[in-house]
Amino acid sequence: MTTREEVREFLVSRRAKVTPEMVGLPAGGARRVPGLRRGEVAVLAGVSVEYYTKLERGDLRGVSDEVLEAIASALRLDEAERSHLFDLARHANVGTRPRRRPSPARGVRPSLLHLVDSITEGAAVLGNLRGDIVATNALARALYDPVYRSQQDPVGYPRFIFLDPASRDFYPDWEQIADGSVASMRTVAGRHPFDRTVTDLVGELSTRSEEFRTRWARHDVRLHIEGIKRIHHPVVGALELEYNVVELPADAGLNLTVYTAAPGSDSAEKLALLASWWASEKSAVEEASRTIS
Repeated sequence: MTTREEVREFLVSRRAKVTPEMVGLPAGGARRVPGLRRGEVAVLAGVSVEYYTKLERGDLRGVSDEVLEAIASALRLDEAERSHLFDLARHANVGTRPRRRPSPARGVRPSLLHLVDSITEGAAVLGNLRGDIVATNALARALYDPVYRSQQDPVGYPRFIFLDPASRDFYPDWEQIADGSVASMRTVAGRHPFDRTVTDLVGELSTRSEEFRTRWARHDVRLHIEGIKRIHHPVVGALELEYNVVELPADAGLNLTVYTAAPGSDSAEKLALLASWWASEKSAVEEASRTIS
């Protein structure tokens, strides 16, 4: 899908979500489509109908930040949606489309791996743009053991969520997790539209999963920063974990997510059990390897 098509479908989908009542306009007569009319968005944004129509057709070339802010306000965009609109505009104004190239393979800095390993009270995951698990500490490896068992390298959340039925047992709130996964990927795709690793994954999941394809067509976006995640681990059972995502400016395309449990909670006790289980598992594997050799 081209940037112009992305812009058009995103703006149309957002306009459909805003009712006249939400912005203080009379509902008027029968409407052929849900949400605001183009003319109503234009009035709210302070631009001509012709100009807004041009923008909604996907032509964001030369549009000012002030106009983008006005449109974001008229469409009641949240922070993630506003950022996505600005990302689309930035790429629309690049001019010529860069040639698609495979993203270069990059190693992870040893000091970054040391940082991940040094986190002992929480499960630490180093991830990349497309949701692959690049590295973990011991507790996160134990936490996401079902994901590792599900696939070969690279191990990633989206393929597990949409291609492995076991994900519905692992995530009690599967629908919410699936919505969030696609919305996060849509945000990344808007920010990095020419990253082949991302576009190839979107293409694969769109082909193989109706659940993914339906969600992708909604054009929902989200900022993956913090929240609560519920997991049902096959070893310790139900866990409720807080997570925080840290961007890594020195390592473009990577982020660090740390999952923790409230002190003294049932989930905190289960995390401790999980750590103990993984230590035993790892020792057993190492012992078996020594025996074979």
